[in-house]
Amino acid sequence: MEQTIGILGGMGPEATVDFFAKIVALTPATRDQDHPRVVIDSNPKVPDRTAAILGQGDSPVPALLAGLEALQRAGADFAAIPCVSAHVFLDELRQKSVLPILSMFEVLAEVLGSKHPEIRQVGVLATEGTIRAGNLEARLWQAGIDCVLPSAPDQERVMGCIYEIKGGTGGPLRSRGEVAAEIRELAGRLIARGAQGVVLGCTEIPLVLKPGDLPVPVFDLTLLLARAAIRAAGRTPRE
Repeated sequence: MEQTIGILGGMGPEATVDFFAKIVALTPATRDQDHPRVVIDSNPKVPDRTAAILGQGDSPVPALLAGLEALQRAGADFAAIPCVSAHVFLDELRQKSVLPILSMFEVLAEVLGSKHPEIRQVGVLATEGTIRAGNLEARLWQAGIDCVLPSAPDQERVMGCIYEIKGGTGGPLRSRGEVAAEIRELAGRLIARGAQGVVLGCTEIPLVLKPGDLPVPVFDLTLLLARAAIRAAGRTPRE
């Protein structure tokens, strides 16, 4: 029996749209009725995840749990969260919610192990919260994969790019092309330090950087989660 996908989104809204679009694009369908049912709770009012991780803001957990409850009431059979920093709170969410929740970290480890066994070291572009929490790094380490992280100055630049993509810098914004060029430069620094692949560890980054933009494999967590959600719904995603 086909399952209903629940999307706990809004973090940010454009990343949620990107995730849903990838589910639609990757679902083998010739008519509307071939697509799985999808329920979306897009709540941009969830407190900033990085601020919470760094002890500088409110916990997002109550808002995330409320969203999960809303998805369940709407008929979702499981949830996917297209926000990497929110995954820092995944264990707590799983303990307190009856709705099963997919994990980007687990999906990434599985893909690396099954499709890219030659890769033993990946560069990670993510929020300061995700980097500081270390959950992604720890999960990959369990799979025998080391992470190459940006230097402190480069990590500040990564965060600046992420907030520019979100449109929240408060100042004049650069074009998406200019931000993409800086992200490529920062990824190149990780590759120069030995990264055999680059993980797009924030769901804003795939909005400006795509697989094929770098000379090494690019792992778009939004894309990997979309494939996992389609499989969890009972379908086989397109290649």
